[in-house]
Amino acid sequence: MIELKNLSYEIEGKYILKDLNLAFAKNKITCITGHNGSGKSTLIKLLMGILPVSSGKILLNGKEIQDKSITERAKCGITIALQQPVRFKGLTVKDLLSLALKNETNAKEETTLADACHYLSMVGLCAKDYIDRQLDDTLSGGELKRIELAVAIAKGGEVLLFDEPEAGIDLWSFDSLVQIFKNLKDKTVIIVSHQKKVLENADYILLLNDSENAVFGKKSEVYKELQKPKCGKLGGIINE
Repeated sequence: MIELKNLSYEIEGKYILKDLNLAFAKNKITCITGHNGSGKSTLIKLLMGILPVSSGKILLNGKEIQDKSITERAKCGITIALQQPVRFKGLTVKDLLSLALKNETNAKEETTLADACHYLSMVGLCAKDYIDRQLDDTLSGGELKRIELAVAIAKGGEVLLFDEPEAGIDLWSFDSLVQIFKNLKDKTVIIVSHQKKVLENADYILLLNDSENAVFGKKSEVYKELQKPKCGKLGGIINE
């Protein structure tokens, strides 16, 4: 379980997030939503250690991690898939999957075609077509996004963070994406998304409006708030 205690992030005298107090439950999917600029991606980056906490605490299974580095948090079992995937020139898809699969519980010497097929097929890609592709400009944004999702799933861990996983994905059924999340319910899954199908399949929703007025609770409770926006900023945040 990840718990936030009075978590705040401030930049240039302005609070993006202020005094967040909540817990992301184990074996549950939590969807973070809200208008642009409400701090959704910021929160994901704070959880991963990409951004430093201004004040407050982040606890993983009761232990403080807000001062740990990205690498240390990854070793603790936190995995992230960013909104804008990074291109790694010189590395192939196979290289990246090999790095993901080499951990203390799965120290495989080499990633096989069968391994690649298992994870790439989950995101709608054929391993034979992609295993030797380089992670460069020859890949479209949608292809790169799917590969990043496959790598995140391959790496595993206790906590999986997804920042707008549907962004840049064309022609791929949203039902397939939602099914991936359903299959990860033995993890703590935290997803930033505006998409209706993702929200409907969450267990909990965190609605960020401004730095101090977050709404958090079970999907059945918070979803009602999404149907009756209180201001123009919240209008239309659910996409079909």
